Amino acid sequence: METTETRTVVSEFLGTLLLVFFAVGAAVLAGEYIGTFGIALAFGFTMLALAYALGPISGCHINPAVTLGMLLAHRISLHRAVSYWIAQVLGGIVGAALLFLVAKQVPGLKTHDAFGTNGWGDRSAVHLNLGGAFIAEIVMTFLFVFVVLGVTHRVAVIGFGGLAIGLALGTVHLIGIPLDGTSVNPARSIGPALFAGGGAITQLWLFIVAPLIGGALAAVVHQITHPPHEPRLVADEEAGESESGERV
Repeated sequence: METTETRTVVSEFLGTLLLVFFAVGAAVLAGEYIGTFGIALAFGFTMLALAYALGPISGCHINPAVTLGMLLAHRISLHRAVSYWIAQVLGGIVGAALLFLVAKQVPGLKTHDAFGTNGWGDRSAVHLNLGGAFIAEIVMTFLFVFVVLGVTHRVAVIGFGGLAIGLALGTVHLIGIPLDGTSVNPARSIGPALFAGGGAITQLWLFIVAPLIGGALAAVVHQITHPPHEPRLVADEEAGESESGERV
C-alpha cells in the first residue's frame, strides 16, 4: 500500500482498537462503579479524543456504519471503504482480545455471554424485544452518522466536529445502554461478541445489520439536507434574504 493509504488504514485499526478497549472496557471493568452515565461518558470522551487525534489522518470513522455513510455520500471510494471495514473489524477484535486478557485477571468477573456485548430479550436490561432493538439501533445509528456527515460537511463550523461527534455518541449510549447495550457500530459489537460467546454470538447479526441500515439512511437524508455542492450555510442565506426584505 502507498504511504498515505497505510496511514489511514492503521489509523482506523488503532482507533477502533482503542475505542473497544477503553469504552467497552469501562462497561466490563468499571460498570458497577460508574453506571450507565459513566459508560456513556467513556464512549463519548474516547470518541471525542480520537476524532481530534485521528480525524486529520483517516477521518476517524472507526465504525463500519460511518464508513458506509461516507461511501453512499460519495465522500470516499469503494476501495477505501473496503480497506476501512477490514481495519475496523480487525481493530475491534484485537481491542476486545486485549480487554479480555485484562478482564481475566479480575477474580470472579463474568465474561461468558456478557463482556460488554449487545443483546435483546433476556440480555436486555429492560427486556427489549427483537423488533424494539432493531428499530432502536437504526434510529440511534442514524443520529450518530448524520451528525458525523453534517459536521464534516464543507459548510460545517471548522474545529468543532470532534466535539459534536463525541457528544452524539455519548447521547446515544445514555439512551441505548438500558435498551440493548448500544451498538451503533458493527466493529464494536463483533469484537466483544467473539470472546463472550453464547447469546452474544447468536444475536450479533442484528448489531451488524441495523447499524448499517441506520448509516445508509443517514447518508440518504444528508444528501437532501446538505447538498454536496452547497457553497454556503443555507441558514445564513435565508437570514440575509429576510433582512433584505425587511429593509425594503
